[in-house]
Amino acid sequence: MDLRQMEYLVALADEQHFTRAAAVCQVSQSGLSAAIRSLEDELGTPLFTRTTRRVDPTDAGLALLPFARGALAQAAAGRDAVIRATHALSGRLRVGAEQCLGVVDVPPLLERFHRRYPLVDIHFTQAGSHDLVAQTRRGDLDVAFVATTDHLAIANSVELGRRSVVLLTPSDHALAARTSIEWAELRDREFIDFRPSWAMRSLNDAACTAASVTRRVRCTVDDIHTLLDLIHRGLGIALVPQHIAAKPQAAGLTSIQLPPESTPQWVVSAITATHAEASATRLLEILDADHSPAQDDGPVTTAP
Repeated sequence: MDLRQMEYLVALADEQHFTRAAAVCQVSQSGLSAAIRSLEDELGTPLFTRTTRRVDPTDAGLALLPFARGALAQAAAGRDAVIRATHALSGRLRVGAEQCLGVVDVPPLLERFHRRYPLVDIHFTQAGSHDLVAQTRRGDLDVAFVATTDHLAIANSVELGRRSVVLLTPSDHALAARTSIEWAELRDREFIDFRPSWAMRSLNDAACTAASVTRRVRCTVDDIHTLLDLIHRGLGIALVPQHIAAKPQAAGLTSIQLPPESTPQWVVSAITATHAEASATRLLEILDADHSPAQDDGPVTTAP
């Protein structure tokens, strides 16, 4: 067993999908699959059950998972200790992020940065992507993690990953028996969605307009868990990224695919201010190092 295999194991358990896990690890899908098979051969037991729709850890996989996470955490802590001992950095870091981006988990990233650079004063803001873009443009934030491609041309932007959007309904909804749906079938239905400052709202509005779908947004929220709770209670349906439909709080809801040729893409990027603090570069270096591609695994595959 090696750290790379542990990284692939954790990513596959979290994403429950080979293509998405490969995108998270920035390796080819075949490289990730081969590494998992090699680990299973070494241990003499399957670690995952594979179906056409998802991948789930077996009992053996679940038993190994906490040790894999621990090994990765220990390795990261070791690297951080070396950098902390050899590189002094002070000043401040102003970071913003939208909630539940899926592609990047910001709190652990900030924790790692703080361990490496304890003298840097960190300020964190959570807001909708459009507000974060505006704050970064003004220089109020050094770096922001956003889920919008609007107005990014004037910002330093690096795409981190993307997810397809799906329709999420209560289990007893008239559409719940469907596995896929056409846009016309959503016309005049009642929706739950986010406030306009959220990138998801503008993405949904644009997709519905392009498909000539009129809809009634019955409930407007500022929190993903509230959105899921309202769907559970039968107050509407929602268009959300795949990773939101996979959250534990979405268990019991029905995820329905949209037409492949017109499915919106949730695109997550890191943007930096024109005159950002030097600490912003160090933060993105940690993110890049944690997801650096393997040397010989072939081209990176993108998430669907």
